[in-house]
Amino acid sequence: MQDMIDGRCGWCGTDGLYVKYHDEEWGKPVTDDGKLFEFLVLESAQAGLSWITILRKREGYRKAFCNFDAGKVARMTDDDVERLMHFDGIVKNRLKIKATITNARLFLAVQEEFGSFRDYTLSFFPGGKPITSHFRSLNEIPASSPESDAMSRDMKKRGFKFFGPTICYAHLQASGFVNDHLTGCICRNGQ
Repeated sequence: MQDMIDGRCGWCGTDGLYVKYHDEEWGKPVTDDGKLFEFLVLESAQAGLSWITILRKREGYRKAFCNFDAGKVARMTDDDVERLMHFDGIVKNRLKIKATITNARLFLAVQEEFGSFRDYTLSFFPGGKPITSHFRSLNEIPASSPESDAMSRDMKKRGFKFFGPTICYAHLQASGFVNDHLTGCICRNGQ
């Protein structure tokens, strides 16, 4: 994979949806817990799949999971799981669907304990501040970090599903807790 394509991190290639996601969302700091829950749902759904697969199904996930309203998702039942197993807009994996509901309940508990999921996430970072990396090559970007390892471990203890260190790191990148845009990327300035 090329490090840079058209002035961007090469992982997004030239697919219009991927480029838009790269330019408008990836690595931009998210302060809204609703958006953090959306990324948590989508990243968990991605486990074992490519991110572009999940991006293409994002609107389906939005419809299936109450516009990513954690409170509504937390109240979903086994009947909802059965209904979603026949919903074409998402990955029809019973374990992942059930995990989304479980994760919503746990997300709300974390919010209650820490005041916000953002504050919980920042508790794993030195000085409670996001990290800006200075990588020049895609090969330098790690699959996980001490922060994602610690957060994933804690989330596992709390009962979260489909959120290991690699998925956790992808979540941190997507939601701007870690800025891994390559130093030459057009999105690097102004972040």
